[in-house]
Amino acid sequence: MSLSSQSGGEPKSRQVGATELSWCRAVPGGTGITVLALLFSKQPDLPFLENALRKLQTSHPILNSRLRFDPASNSFSYVTPQSPHIQIQPFDLQSTAQILPNEGASIPPLQLVLEHELNKNSWQNPDPSSDVDLFFASLYSLEKNMWVLALRLHTSACDRAAAAALLSQLVAIMEEKEGVEGESGKEMKASFTIEDCIPSGQGNKPFWARGVDMLGYSLNSFRLANLSFKDTASPRLSRVVRLRMNAEDTARILSRCNSNKIKLSAALAAAGLLACYSSKRFPDEQWEKYAVVTLMDCRSALDPVLNSHHIGFYHSAILHTHDVNGGEDLWELAKRVHSSFMNAKNKNKHFTDMADLNFLMCKAIENPSLTPASSLRTSLVSVFEDPMFDPPNKLKEVIGLEDFIGCASVHGVGPSMAVFDTIRDGKLDCAFVYPFPLFSREQMQEFMDKINRILLKGIA
Repeated sequence: MSLSSQSGGEPKSRQVGATELSWCRAVPGGTGITVLALLFSKQPDLPFLENALRKLQTSHPILNSRLRFDPASNSFSYVTPQSPHIQIQPFDLQSTAQILPNEGASIPPLQLVLEHELNKNSWQNPDPSSDVDLFFASLYSLEKNMWVLALRLHTSACDRAAAAALLSQLVAIMEEKEGVEGESGKEMKASFTIEDCIPSGQGNKPFWARGVDMLGYSLNSFRLANLSFKDTASPRLSRVVRLRMNAEDTARILSRCNSNKIKLSAALAAAGLLACYSSKRFPDEQWEKYAVVTLMDCRSALDPVLNSHHIGFYHSAILHTHDVNGGEDLWELAKRVHSSFMNAKNKNKHFTDMADLNFLMCKAIENPSLTPASSLRTSLVSVFEDPMFDPPNKLKEVIGLEDFIGCASVHGVGPSMAVFDTIRDGKLDCAFVYPFPLFSREQMQEFMDKINRILLKGIA
């Protein structure tokens, strides 16, 4: 669906699509705030950086858009002005110190800034009298001459693949490279919803089949197990634990995945299931049923085919469940996880079940009591079909880019743990995002450590 213009220099606008609408419903509750946090050892030139972000808005008008809520129809639309308008909000050392919690040296400042941004919700209370930006930027000054640039986006306008493309384009501009205005600018003259691009016939599902599937999803949800909840009553935030592996262990894990003909996402999900089961110390052979959500980037399967430079939300989810009794070998369970996902994908369930899962997500938001302990947990873990790859780039040293983390909030509706995995310089780097205090930081750190041990044992 292309952006429709009224007349002259008036803003362009279009209604959000069905999947985008589900994110517009989810984000006010705290799920779907995408953040890229970049750590610099050289102070960024603020006017230059702001101009670089405006170049990105020019190339990708959806980043320049504002979200408008219409209470009469209970709907949302994107409104895109003619000129880019983003402004970076700077925070000096004193302001940053007042913002960030004092958790000692146990949590790096980059992660603290990331968590702070994941919980800044500009879309919490939709106001029909004013439109809200989809893209925000802040620059935090840290001690030891370090700075963090935080880019915060509404997930309906920027999925993980788009966020990675956005980061690479920003780095290219900061390195004073050319090519940002090229192909991506042409693609973004029209903004499509994912529903507009589903190939003919692949999203069709008979009425009765839809009803049966909806019933199956609903009944199955009551049988799903989860991590033990710590605090179900207090207001929730998104927090992060980080897993980083060396290049040798990463290569061995990827090699085992290749030899077993599975994807890394299946191994990560399987390790998560086994870690959850072991945390409960069950008697032998007691079974539990866990749900896994695998998110896949659909761009290459759409009509027209899109690439990651087409900014927007073009991911789809496949929900699959697995019975675990604790005696499984990591790689055998990973094969089951992979096979279940691929079977569903080959049946086009990423398209045929899209509307069903969007509907169920919105119903869970409206009726938290439908989920265990009103936790809004829809699965134990969510993973992405493929990791993001960030190859070595010596030019990043020129701009002083030391580290970065990209992920999205999950403290509204969503999984107990969302895995955002990157292969960076040949090393596995995962951000595990979870809802706090539904789960404690200590609990999730222990959970992540178990996942790490399970993976390392699997390659021993």
